Amino acid sequence: MGDLVSISSNLLYASFIIYLIATFFFGGTIRDKQKGRSRVAGKIGIGITIVGFLSQVGYFITRWMASGHAPVSNLFEYTTFFGMMLVFAFIILYFIYRLDFLGLFALPVALLLIAFASMFPTELSPLVPSLKSHWLYIHVTTASLGQGILSVSFVAGLIFLIRQVDQTKRSKHTSWLEFVLYVIVATVAFIILSSTFSALNYEATFEAPVNGQQGEVTYELPALVGPAGGELTTEGVMAPLFSAPGWMEGQDAAKKLNTFLWSIVGGLVLYGLLRLILRKRLAASIQPLLKRVNPELVDEVAYRSVAIGFPVFTLGALIFAMIWAQQAWDRFWGWDPKEVWALITFFFYAAYLHLRLSRGWQGMKSAWLAVGGFGIIMFNLIVVNLVISGLHSYA
Repeated sequence: MGDLVSISSNLLYASFIIYLIATFFFGGTIRDKQKGRSRVAGKIGIGITIVGFLSQVGYFITRWMASGHAPVSNLFEYTTFFGMMLVFAFIILYFIYRLDFLGLFALPVALLLIAFASMFPTELSPLVPSLKSHWLYIHVTTASLGQGILSVSFVAGLIFLIRQVDQTKRSKHTSWLEFVLYVIVATVAFIILSSTFSALNYEATFEAPVNGQQGEVTYELPALVGPAGGELTTEGVMAPLFSAPGWMEGQDAAKKLNTFLWSIVGGLVLYGLLRLILRKRLAASIQPLLKRVNPELVDEVAYRSVAIGFPVFTLGALIFAMIWAQQAWDRFWGWDPKEVWALITFFFYAAYLHLRLSRGWQGMKSAWLAVGGFGIIMFNLIVVNLVISGLHSYA
């Protein structure tokens, strides 16, 4: 089993590096003015992407063999699988539309998902009794595939917005677009910070009241905010700047707030450095690279991604989920936070298709909806799993 786990980890690491290399080749398709060379770079890029995808499939299979169950049972496994499904959806859409620049934006999102997944425990763990069902891989993998396809609509929508929003003057479009890019930068900053302090084996332990009793709370990042009523017991580490509010009583509530604050601070620092280097807004810096992009075609990709991904997501996240819920808990629906947000996601994309087809919401409006839909997916992935407790929470 140990050898399989090692092989699985190496395959995932290899896929990460391969996706990164493919991203540079897709970048060459935009900057190269000669069509012949650009096409060659695009073909190399998609070829390398397929190799990376196969490597990640190898990771998935070997981890399944090592654990004895589908590796989608914790946040690390699910998020890496989500990234794999995004790459799979991109590969399919690439061969339909032959858009090289789509890879330049889709692969970095997949890389961020894989890197974000590595922030969580990677150890194999046995399944709890309620998860010992074939519906685990039927429901979760189908829902993740749907989300991966829907995420391509975000990539296409973001490309459309960067290409079309007028950067010569300030407006609500430029402000919101810059905020979206800041969130991406903050995610990168969080990964860099977490990886750095993890490599340094940083830990800060507090004695604090937990569920009415004294217990230990361990931070993996320096404490900007400590637990309410907590006392730092680790010597030689930074003392918290302030304590969490008294109503944050959960064991990890203050720790999660601390992580959130580090993401904001790290994002601001990294974003500020980028603005200092580029001397303009991030979107304004990227826009000249997308001059050759056909906005109507990108808009079509965003729509097709939703048209394909929506029924797949509905099948996996709602229909299969309700069948499994009936078998596991003797009820089809229970208003669990994850169920509620799956329903919100369903209604949002249903509204997207309705507005697109009956009201003619194309172009800018459609692109903003695609970006907003990805925000809902990520809220479901991060906040519902890490902050809001429920039967489906991975944390």
